[in-house]
Amino acid sequence: MSRKIRNVLIAAAGVVLLAVLVYQIPFVKSRLSWRLEVFQIYVKNTINPLGPVPTALPVTPQPATPTLAQTNTPVAVQLTPSITPTATFPPPPAQAAMTSPPYEKQTPNNCGPATLSMALHMYGWEGQQSDISDLIKPVTGDRNVNPEELRYFVRTQAGWLNMEYRVGGNLELLKRLIAANYPVMIESVTSLNPADALGPTDDLWAAHYILLTGYDDSAQEFTIQDSYHGADLKISYAKLQEEWRPFNNLYIVMYFPQFEEEMKTLLASDWDPDQNRQNALTSSLAATATESADGYSWFNYGSNLVYFERYDEAALAYDKARELGLPLRMFRYQFGPFLAYFHSGRNDDLLVLTDYARGVTEMSEETWLWYGYGLYRKGDYPGALKAWQKADSINPNFYEDQAQNAINLVQ
Repeated sequence: MSRKIRNVLIAAAGVVLLAVLVYQIPFVKSRLSWRLEVFQIYVKNTINPLGPVPTALPVTPQPATPTLAQTNTPVAVQLTPSITPTATFPPPPAQAAMTSPPYEKQTPNNCGPATLSMALHMYGWEGQQSDISDLIKPVTGDRNVNPEELRYFVRTQAGWLNMEYRVGGNLELLKRLIAANYPVMIESVTSLNPADALGPTDDLWAAHYILLTGYDDSAQEFTIQDSYHGADLKISYAKLQEEWRPFNNLYIVMYFPQFEEEMKTLLASDWDPDQNRQNALTSSLAATATESADGYSWFNYGSNLVYFERYDEAALAYDKARELGLPLRMFRYQFGPFLAYFHSGRNDDLLVLTDYARGVTEMSEETWLWYGYGLYRKGDYPGALKAWQKADSINPNFYEDQAQNAINLVQ
């Protein structure tokens, strides 16, 4: 071997070694591993495109599509709310604004922790998003953080605060909370950067947490802190309503324990979680009866049915949502269909949908958990074990070790 060739090989080996060493730096690794994964998924979906969300498999004929006039109109749950619904509230002021928190740009897949970090700073917290994500999503590639996980962090790591989340919110409620100096987190839709596409046919639709800190009726817009797009941005009332609806109008509030009575008054009948869901169930059913009913209308209706464990009805609602069309990442963030199909005995639909969801997002512990349950019910115990081990590897803290509990079924 000539000296020149040997020097070239030594130099090349040095470059490779240097790259490996640099890759071990946590900041570099988190950035590059994310981009590498996106590239791998893009190539895979270019060769074998995912296509739209699959429609439901044929099922035994059921009663006609539910409407408000039919007998399967939801029966009100007998509840005793801890606060009597307020008939009318005085109108909130025409505008309100809180002092914005220090802005925090999210790291990859980290809008939940970043947004919660900004909200917590408004209550005197001094941490950062990594303090949150290290606990509730220790693997950077984990694509989703549920409201329950955010609440878990607050209750275990910021116990001097309380956090609650509800569904079925509206603009008046958001303004009422902001006017009372309570920032509000909501889950809504964002459009991803084309560089984050999963393939050439990607709809670039994704879920996103944002923090609302002000509003102005004259401009018809909210002020938001957006960890992906920027600080103190404006969003119109109409656009917020449009982007909020796919997530059942979910909202999250925090408050000091000594102000719980005030929060009860502000939320009125929605303070009680069951009554809140009953309210949302009634309104979501009404939405399915309108001419503008779409996949989101039926999806929200199904999710509210799941809350009350009405799984057969929920499965039919999700069938309709899938028929009308849903974005490809829908099952990265919301898992009601998995529960509905599992508990209604429609295991083939569970497997089809979780398999599709795995193709969209491999790093989803919830999807792997329910895919495992589908395989377990099918009798594929080795496959179920591998699926649950995958869920556990993505998030070892997942739902207080739900994956490990599942693994114990076959060990």
